[in-house]
Order: sequence, then structure tokens, then C-alpha cells
Amino acid sequence: MTSADDRPTRSGASEPEAPLADLHAFAVELRRMNGEINRMTHGFTVSQQLHPTDVSALAAILDAPAPLTPGALREHLGLTSGAVTACLDRLERAGHIRRARESADRRVVHVYYEASARTAARDYFMPLAEATARARARFSETELTTVLRFLTAMNEELGGLPPARR
Repeated sequence: MTSADDRPTRSGASEPEAPLADLHAFAVELRRMNGEINRMTHGFTVSQQLHPTDVSALAAILDAPAPLTPGALREHLGLTSGAVTACLDRLERAGHIRRARESADRRVVHVYYEASARTAARDYFMPLAEATARARARFSETELTTVLRFLTAMNEELGGLPPARR
């Protein structure tokens, strides 16, 4: 398997790997990837007639290791209780989520991503999954392990930053 630094760039010329200290190159590529994912997410938002916050909520619900409560979702998204309630109302009306009271304490509500909505999202984002598979195929398992470690570390660092100041 070839390594990332032996592969041709978009221009077709081979380009050596950027020095580790080249923070600018990392920033450019991370912004570029973020922009491309945002572009696809915006298309999904429009196709499903959702608000951008709704898609962020759906991603949080999908990625959570256990069912979320509205309070946990509020904390994750940094929204007010009223904004989360409005978001969940929209998502429930659109058939993307369901709310359930499953504990002895009837005040506790859990939010679930509906199976039919998962199918719609999976169908829409299949090109992203296929592009990811093609990109992954260009790297060795060792390289992918390193990339995953980097992305995990970046998310940990970003998650520890304070919210933007106004």
C-alpha cells in the first residue's frame, strides 16, 4: 500500500508530506473538509425542510452512546430549554425522532432517532460514506489508526474550548 506522501495531489504531481510544524496546512485542510461536510449537511437540511440546528441535534442523537434527554441535548448544543423544545417538536413532527418516558420517574424523557429517518439520512449521505471508503482505501491500517487518533484528539481539544465570545 502506498503512503499518503507518495500519492499524487489534485494537480497530479507528487507532493511530499507537509512538515509536522506546518499548522497552516492543517488549518487549511480542516477548514476545507469542514466546508465540504457543511455543504452536504446543508443539502440534507434543505431536502428534509429542517433548520440547521435540527441537523446538529439529529447528529448528537445519532452519535450518543445512550438515549439523550432534552437536558443533555440542550447542554451539548448550548441552547436554551425553549430552543431545544422547539427543535425537538419540529423533529418529532417531521418524523425524525420520538420522545419516550421509560423510567419510573415520568419527568424523564429520552429522545430516539426514528428508524425511517435513519434510512433517509443513510440514503442521502451514502455518497459521503462511499467517498470516505475510497479515501480510507488509500491508507494503511497503521496510517488510519494515526488519523483516527488525531481526529479524536482534535475533537477532545475543540470540546474543551470555551464557546465563542460575543
